[in-house]
Amino acid sequence: MSSEYLYQRLESWLRQGIEEQRWHPGERLPSIRDLCRQHQLSKATVQHALQRLEVQGMLEARPKAGYFVVLQPAAVKEPVSRSRIEAPRPVTGSDLLLDIMRRSAAFDLLPDLHAGDLPAGIVTLNRAVARSLRRQRGELSQYYDEPEGDLSLRQQLALHLSRRGWPVDTDELCVTSGCQHALFLALMATCESGDVVAVESPGFYGVLQLLEQLNLQVVEVPTSISTGMDMDALEEVLKRWKVKACVVSPAFSTPGGALMPDRSKHRLIALADRYDLALIEDDIYADTALGTVPDPLKKLDTDNRVILCSSFSKTLSRDLRLGWISGARWHARIIHLKLVTQLASSRYLQQGVAEFMRDGSFATHLRRQRNDLRERRDQLISYIRSWPLEVRVSQPLGGLAVWVELPEQVDVLKAYARGLQRGVVITPGPLFSVSGQFTYCLRISFAHPWDERRIAALQLLPEILDLNKK
Repeated sequence: MSSEYLYQRLESWLRQGIEEQRWHPGERLPSIRDLCRQHQLSKATVQHALQRLEVQGMLEARPKAGYFVVLQPAAVKEPVSRSRIEAPRPVTGSDLLLDIMRRSAAFDLLPDLHAGDLPAGIVTLNRAVARSLRRQRGELSQYYDEPEGDLSLRQQLALHLSRRGWPVDTDELCVTSGCQHALFLALMATCESGDVVAVESPGFYGVLQLLEQLNLQVVEVPTSISTGMDMDALEEVLKRWKVKACVVSPAFSTPGGALMPDRSKHRLIALADRYDLALIEDDIYADTALGTVPDPLKKLDTDNRVILCSSFSKTLSRDLRLGWISGARWHARIIHLKLVTQLASSRYLQQGVAEFMRDGSFATHLRRQRNDLRERRDQLISYIRSWPLEVRVSQPLGGLAVWVELPEQVDVLKAYARGLQRGVVITPGPLFSVSGQFTYCLRISFAHPWDERRIAALQLLPEILDLNKK
C-alpha cells in the first residue's frame, strides 16, 4: 500500500472523528506515538496527515502539547439581540444576584464542585506570598501601608501596562481591594447623588449594584455581544440626557466577551471630550486574551478623563483582593477616598504578588491560562451546538464566559428554579440589565475545567431550559 494512500486514509479517519465530535473542539488528539501504534503507521506518515488537517484549519499544533481540535466559526451563529434605549432610572437591587453570590456560582454551574490540584501558577504565587509574609519584620505589622499602595507592586503594574502600549508612572497608580472597589472609587470621585451614568446593556451587574448604593441613575446603552457598546446609541443618549460618567469594558466585556474595535475606541474618546464625560474603563478581562492583548482605552486618553480599573481576580484568584486604579484628573481625590473606604492594603500580600510578577511567573501563568481557556471555550461552544434547538452563542477572544441567546419563548428566570432542583446554577440574562430585558438569554462560564460532572450539568441544561418542548 503506498504511503500516499496511508496518510490520506488517516487524514480521512481523523476528519470524520472531528466532524462526528469524537473529539470536541479544544480537545487534544491522541499523540503521534499513539496514532502510529494504533494504525501501524510511521511517524512521518502520521505527521503528514496531521499537518494537512492543520493547514485546513481543523487542528492546531501547540509546542510540547500536541494537536488540538479547532472550533469551526462558520458552524456557530452569534447572538444578535440588542437592548433598547430607555430614559435614565434608579437601580433596584436583585435578590437573584444575592442568591447566586451566596452559592459562589457567578462563574460555575456546579459551585459545590471543588476542582483538584491548584494550577502551577497559583502554587508559585502562594509560595511568593508566604515568603513575603516571613520577611515582614515585627514592627512593620504595627504600621499601615501608604494610601497609594506598595511601591514594588505599583512598579510591576506600571511595567506590565507599558507592555500593552500605555507608559504609566507609578504615581499614577493606586492599589485597591479588587476591581469592584476601584470602580466604586471612580464613581464616587466623578459623580454626585442623582447623576446619570451610562452603562453597557447587557453589561456587568456589579456596576449596577454600585450605582444603586451611590443613588445614581442608570441609562443603558445597547451593546453588541461581539463589538461592544454601540457608539451611535451612546451619542443619541448623550444628546438627550446629561450624562456624568460612562462605565465601559472595551476588552472582552461581560457577559459575552465583546472586543471593542479601535474605531469605536477613538469615537468614544471623541464623544467624551465633546460632552465632558468621565470614562471609567473596566479593564479586568484584558489579560485573559486568547491571542494578542488589546491596548487599553487609557492609551488614547489625551485629555486625562479615562479612569482605568482592574484587578487580578480574573487571571489569578477571586480570593486575591488586589486591584488597581489610575484616576486621571480625579486621582488625588480617589487616593483620599481609598483612605476613607479601605484605609490601607496588605503590605505582605502586595509584595508577594510583586515578586511573582518580577520573576516572570505571572507571564508564564498567563500563557498557560490562555491555552486552558481556549480549550474550555471551544469545548463549551461545541456542547451548546449539540442542543436540540438552534441557539446563538458568542465566540469571545477573551474573558471567561459566553452569552447564549435562546428562542424568545424560553424563560430563563423560571429555569433558574428548575436548575436549583437539579443542583445546577445558571446565570440568567436579566441580571445584566435593569430594564427586564434578555429573559431568553444566559451567561455560561468556561473558567473551570470541563470534567465529567460539569459536562453532565451542561447536558442537563436543555431539559432545565425546557428546550425539548419548544
